[in-house]
Amino acid sequence: MHFAFTGWVKRLARVVGAFGYVIAAATITPASAQGAGSGGDIVIGQSAALSGPTDEIGKEMKAGAEACFNAVNLAGGVNGRKIRLVSLDDAGDPERAKTNMQKLAGAENALALFGATGEHTIKAMLPLVDKLKIPFVAAASGEENLRDPFNRYIFNIRASYADETERGIDQFVRRSASKIALFYQNDPFGRAGLAGVDKAMRSRKLGILIFGSVDRNSLNVSSAAQSINKAGPQAVVIATGARTAAAFIREMKKLGSNAQFFVLSSAGAKTLAGELGDDARGVAVSQVVPLPTTEGEPLGREYIKQIGGVKNASFASLEGYIGARVLVEGLKKAGKSPTRESLVDAMERLGTIDLAGFKVKFAPGNHNGSSLVELTVIGAQGLYRR
Repeated sequence: MHFAFTGWVKRLARVVGAFGYVIAAATITPASAQGAGSGGDIVIGQSAALSGPTDEIGKEMKAGAEACFNAVNLAGGVNGRKIRLVSLDDAGDPERAKTNMQKLAGAENALALFGATGEHTIKAMLPLVDKLKIPFVAAASGEENLRDPFNRYIFNIRASYADETERGIDQFVRRSASKIALFYQNDPFGRAGLAGVDKAMRSRKLGILIFGSVDRNSLNVSSAAQSINKAGPQAVVIATGARTAAAFIREMKKLGSNAQFFVLSSAGAKTLAGELGDDARGVAVSQVVPLPTTEGEPLGREYIKQIGGVKNASFASLEGYIGARVLVEGLKKAGKSPTRESLVDAMERLGTIDLAGFKVKFAPGNHNGSSLVELTVIGAQGLYRR
């Protein structure tokens, strides 16, 4: 009886082992076949904050990309195939972002990942880029980790935070402002702002007057505002989310500050203006794309038409639209049956792309497509102007 039972167990083990192999073969895609394959839709994956306190940029990036992909699909797609954007909400949580990324690269068999948001979530995703060997395109971040060291799979469309802070500090110094303070959130985004401001000031043989920090998404800004206001800054660079920035600016104004406030692009332009209300007037915000409501230029007219009118326009959705346009150009060059590797090769061969005025340039060894930074000011009714 013992021997019969043992034989049965062995036979069962062989069956289970064979069944497990079938499952594994069905769920793991060979590296040579990863990507869009030879038929059906081309799947592009996105993990971004689509809910929670930092959801503006994720939602708007998604809207801009969908506007572009929908227009391309209506015109017949890319090489006869439609593009399908699969967006998963990570709510700004790094663990959810990693889970989403693995699902998109695995079960969804996405050809590329697009439009990730949030420095702390992006930081968590980066090790998986190399592990999965998947193109990581148009992340809504100016973080240096996306740029240095060079990574074959990462393609940046926007300017870096160093580019943004350099432009802002240059503007202040040209206007004879040397007493410049910094208010930042204690996370990768805020610390990137700190590094950028420090570098820009040191290059001019100046130092940061004073700086204050706060936890990410915190509205507990009173202590930092009091310390910074007491130092009497002529200008304050702000590297925080929109709600935190708005709370800080309101507190500074209550204390009687006449400083010029300069907020980095990743705060979220719509939310910032909405949160500040009447206190928004005169606040400067750096942008990494042109003014989205300008119909006087070909790119602006094209974007506004596809996004459904000026009422739907935003800086973040234009960034998503531009990123999607660049990705489409790469898909065209990648052929009818693109793989992740062939898409990377195609993106590197794009050279300089002129999207009706917005230029992006890629090459082997250089995947930083743009360094454009425009300074805008919030005017009446929360409207942005150059």
